[in-house]
Amino acid sequence: MSNTTTLPPLTVWFLNGPNANLYGLDANKTYGSDSFPVLQSRCEQKAASLGVNLRFLQSNHEGQLIDWIQEARGVADGIVINAAGLTYTSIAILDALLAFPGKIIEAHMSNIWKREPFRHHSFISKAAHGVIAGLGGDGYEFAIEAVARLVRNSDPKNSKSA
Repeated sequence: MSNTTTLPPLTVWFLNGPNANLYGLDANKTYGSDSFPVLQSRCEQKAASLGVNLRFLQSNHEGQLIDWIQEARGVADGIVINAAGLTYTSIAILDALLAFPGKIIEAHMSNIWKREPFRHHSFISKAAHGVIAGLGGDGYEFAIEAVARLVRNSDPKNSKSA
């Protein structure tokens, strides 16, 4: 995707769950050393290079994430979501994602399968077209590229889903 000037613009919402705003502050560096604002900047730069309009959001509240998923219907071509701790508990987020007609990529900063056993099952994965985990901030950038490719390869008109 080197020539983005000829590609129609896409809209992607990148949703981050509880405590993602604290990235870079963990002494163990489980989530890397980049702060949340740095990650946002990296993602915005990556999106711009791909001709993607990015909305980068974070909430510590399950209901807010669900509201954003519902708001994305008819507006966004795709969603990248790191539901953080809600990944392993929220059927409600899963249901909202299943109702979203666009493409979905699940992203995690850490490799959830190398962590505690309760993190090995993601409810979000049932709705996701793919999962990127364990690559830190690079994984966030890869997730934006992946969702853009999925949308562009599946819908030649790249129209917003109703």
